[in-house]
Amino acid sequence: MRRKVPIRTVKILNLSGVNPVERMTEAHASRQRLIAECIAGNQDAIEALVREYEAGVFRLAFSILGDHAEAHEVTQETFLSALRALPSYREQKSFRAWLCMIALNHSRSHLRKRKLLDRLRSSLTTIFRMEMEKQASPEETVIQNEKEATLWRCINQLDERHRIVLVLRYFHDLSTAEISEILSVPEGTIHSRLYGAREKLRNSMKQLHGD
Repeated sequence: MRRKVPIRTVKILNLSGVNPVERMTEAHASRQRLIAECIAGNQDAIEALVREYEAGVFRLAFSILGDHAEAHEVTQETFLSALRALPSYREQKSFRAWLCMIALNHSRSHLRKRKLLDRLRSSLTTIFRMEMEKQASPEETVIQNEKEATLWRCINQLDERHRIVLVLRYFHDLSTAEISEILSVPEGTIHSRLYGAREKLRNSMKQLHGD
């Protein structure tokens, strides 16, 4: 007859004295209270929320952008967006995941703008170099070529904020809304800069070409 071996009951001790589920529930309730206080405009609560998640948001932004200044900017934008959107936050995803999603979107937006501006600067450099080289060539005897050379010389003399909007609008055929998004400047400011750029360009052309 086989001898039965007694089964020992092992008691798992919770050294903290608190059930893990209860601890998670308490942490969740505490975070919900903090969020509610932030929505109500409690500055202490907002500062506490930012302190708790700031380092993680910055690390995420820096890992994508590789630039400290831009990562700090994205961190600020993330919390501004999150605080505005807090009333619509739902618990389908964790608060940390929700915040990371916002940071990721801002980081990607910065990358898109950076690439567009880098391409624009490269394009402008190439165009200006080609036009300046063309100005110095002996073939530049035709009136149309002279006017074209004068135009680019005048564009190149504009300050950067006027030159960029002018080139984006008339040489890249972008709308003022698109330029506004790329430069992170209000659309009304883009209209104002375009007007100023056209006036400066017209005056320069008159002085240099006599038309």
